[in-house]
Amino acid sequence: MMGGARRLVEMIGKRYLRSLCRHEFEHQVFHWLNERPVEYAFVFRYLAEVYPRTVLDVGTGTTALPSLIRSCGCLVTATDNVQDYWPRGMLNRHYHVIHDDITASRLSGVFDLVTCVSVLEHIEKSDQAVRNMFKLLRRGGHMILTFPYTERFYVRNVYELPGAAYGPGQPYITQSYSRTELSRWSQDNAATILAQEYWQFWDGDYWNVGARVVPPKRVSAEDKHQLTCVLLQKTMD
Repeated sequence: MMGGARRLVEMIGKRYLRSLCRHEFEHQVFHWLNERPVEYAFVFRYLAEVYPRTVLDVGTGTTALPSLIRSCGCLVTATDNVQDYWPRGMLNRHYHVIHDDITASRLSGVFDLVTCVSVLEHIEKSDQAVRNMFKLLRRGGHMILTFPYTERFYVRNVYELPGAAYGPGQPYITQSYSRTELSRWSQDNAATILAQEYWQFWDGDYWNVGARVVPPKRVSAEDKHQLTCVLLQKTMD
């Protein structure tokens, strides 16, 4: 009896998911390409180099990133502050996401690689978030961070800048970090920066300011840029 009920529930669930996927496919609307092609390319380039067994993805949201990493063979744990950051709740249809506030994390164990893609800028207690991510990283392990960035200047919320293309009224901030914050994170957590890329997405000085640069350009630290991708390695416990 229970087996038949389970099969019925599974059948209804599969039909619903097929219907939902088809609806999303048939109602696609193109707005613009975002920063994920640049960020994901960086993630998988170094995933292929460091070859981690265990991966923690912080701030997964509704993305398919942990599922993609799992398809490479890694054992993946995905987390997000589901109850606080998502006021209406959040369901990821690609992967199981554990509710965890990285600024007060309750996770245990250590990981070979921690990824945090376009998330840190929304966390006001970013120093605490980075500290806890390093605590969950084994000695010699790697961390991949991506976020809005300009080499010399920090901005607390780019949505409030004159000329911002979007964002005013959002319930969260988007910070743009600088060398000061990145150096502090590496020094305070006994980490070494192994690789860093600089990307120009806008013709303004900061993320989200001015007109879009299409396609985005990989540049040097001396050139105008608004986003960085960073690979760090934990050198000490």
